[in-house]
Amino acid sequence: MKPLNGKVALVAGATRGAGRGIAVELGAAGATVYVTGRTTRTQRSEYNRPETIEETTELVNHAGGQGIAVQVDHLDPDQVQALIARIENEQGRLDILVNDVWGGEHLMQWNVPVWEHSLERGFRLLRLAIDTHIITSHFALPLLTRNKNGLVIEITDGTAEYNDKNYRVSLFYDLAKTSVIRMARSLAHELSPYHCTAVAVTPGWMRSEIMLDHFGVTEETWRDATASEPHFVISETPRFVGRAVAALAGDPEAARWNGRSVSSGELAQIYGFYDLDGSQPDCWRYLVEVQDAGKPANASGYR
Repeated sequence: MKPLNGKVALVAGATRGAGRGIAVELGAAGATVYVTGRTTRTQRSEYNRPETIEETTELVNHAGGQGIAVQVDHLDPDQVQALIARIENEQGRLDILVNDVWGGEHLMQWNVPVWEHSLERGFRLLRLAIDTHIITSHFALPLLTRNKNGLVIEITDGTAEYNDKNYRVSLFYDLAKTSVIRMARSLAHELSPYHCTAVAVTPGWMRSEIMLDHFGVTEETWRDATASEPHFVISETPRFVGRAVAALAGDPEAARWNGRSVSSGELAQIYGFYDLDGSQPDCWRYLVEVQDAGKPANASGYR
């Protein structure tokens, strides 16, 4: 059963992390997935990391979909316009747009007030996190809205409810992640006349390649990281948010989520999917009820 057979998806920013997990799960559901990013096997982005869009494409193919890698800098309107023209020429349609471009880990300054924060790094972070999404939507949505039931997913960090109540890292990071949530709400309004849907989706504490490297662990040994950060026990793989997006894309009543801000954990309870280890981590409820409440790390009842 492949509910997304015949569907065409664009995952903007699928080199690693959530984007890779989403691309793979859309492929597993049968979609043709355009995988974009800046890092290829012959050229690296400013991240200077080894993951490539070709690797992601191979994972999509292995999962049962059709992956198509296209090197794109989503800050360059000409490159994005050419990408959409290629999708239109090759597929004639676009059903799912996932705006996952981020690229800000190396720019973040944790808990640094704006008057001490690097303006250069802060503004670069905002451009990578916000402008990329706007540019991609500008060129992609005329194609997506040609057919009813198109879906736009804005990937962020945190739900609207959580972010409204909490300071997130820095003024720049806070702006970036809350802006993406608001972007989904605005797009929901603009897409409604075309019977298309926009949703903001957040993973929980995700075991991305960068996060695993930060703790010096692998996916197989990730629990070793709880020795230094006990609350990492609530973490999830990038495939979990991938399954959340695939569930939304396969839901004929996805319009019920239009303009909403939802998490992978929340959607898992609704759609009944699980992470690779068979668990359903509910990170954002855990953060409020356990970590932020100052309680000892214990994921019982949250996985």
